[in-house]
Amino acid sequence: MSTHDNAYKNVFSHPKAVQDLLRGFVHEDWVQQLDYTTLEKVSGSYVSDDLRDREDDIIWRIRMRAQTPSEAPAQGEDKTETAGEWLYVYLLLEFQSSNDTYMAVRILTYIGLLYQDLIKSGQTSARKLPAVFPLVLYNGERPWSAARELEELIEPVPPSLGAYRPRLRYFVMDEGRVPEASLHQADNAIASLVQLERSASPQDIANMVGQLAHKLQAPQNRELRRALTVWVRRLVLRRFVPEGEIIELEDLPEVHHMISERVESWTQQWLKQGMQQGMQQGMQQGMQQGMQQGKLEGKLEGKLEAEADMLRRLLVRRFGPLSPEVLAQIDAASAEQIEAWFDRSLDASNMTQVFASH
Repeated sequence: MSTHDNAYKNVFSHPKAVQDLLRGFVHEDWVQQLDYTTLEKVSGSYVSDDLRDREDDIIWRIRMRAQTPSEAPAQGEDKTETAGEWLYVYLLLEFQSSNDTYMAVRILTYIGLLYQDLIKSGQTSARKLPAVFPLVLYNGERPWSAARELEELIEPVPPSLGAYRPRLRYFVMDEGRVPEASLHQADNAIASLVQLERSASPQDIANMVGQLAHKLQAPQNRELRRALTVWVRRLVLRRFVPEGEIIELEDLPEVHHMISERVESWTQQWLKQGMQQGMQQGMQQGMQQGMQQGKLEGKLEGKLEAEADMLRRLLVRRFGPLSPEVLAQIDAASAEQIEAWFDRSLDASNMTQVFASH
């Protein structure tokens, strides 16, 4: 498992993170019936008949609370007793830049292994298997497009044969496509984590780490704060900070203090490195064009294109996919205009502020 996966796995090994994930981002009625005091992490290692270990996933189980009279099923509805039964929350950590076409098949296999383990260990209740909620966490650049239902992957067949097709659906939390409004939850640590993933400058990181430290200031969240400290240090700061300047700290308030003291110098260094990279790319492209066309203007065109590319990447990172209108506006802009938009994009809260006339 990569460093990125391990850092996330460490975070979601804490009940507060799982609770905030379910409450804040799974908008389904059954989530309100869970008793979060019963959250219990269980083994995520199963051995199938061909001896392949399954150790990458995180599995929690949680009980459904007893229904109140107002929540009781109406006449004609399913009256199956759920209060006190275990619901398994199967967290499959997917942190890759591309979709997995056959994710539904993978999840079907993992759930089968889970059920097999429960049967072998005698953990089934009255010969009934517990419900499983498979959840995929994804933070790739492109939207998740793989089939979310197993049936979509199976060839069409006559209805009588279709009745035998396996059925399974999984839930995807696509971090890059979470609506901005969902990220402003007062006590939700995972909302702040997603915002940190989207941070586009050292100042943004400082602000979000401070917010996260405040949300988790209670003593019982100490271990989760430490897990998030590792996550910030290994995954977030590395985008902006030289290796030698990342100090081994143990708690989020310390990280916030350290970043706040160095925001200005890190920002200047980050911008300088970005401009140098853009100039180098521009010079290389310009020299190639100049050699092919025999024109010095090629150098300037290459530099302009490199700076425009930096602006496009920064805008996507901060505000999501760019519209055709925005792309056309950038393509037609001068070097001075692109530099001005780049500076505004570091502090703007939305795309409109970046391109507003001043």
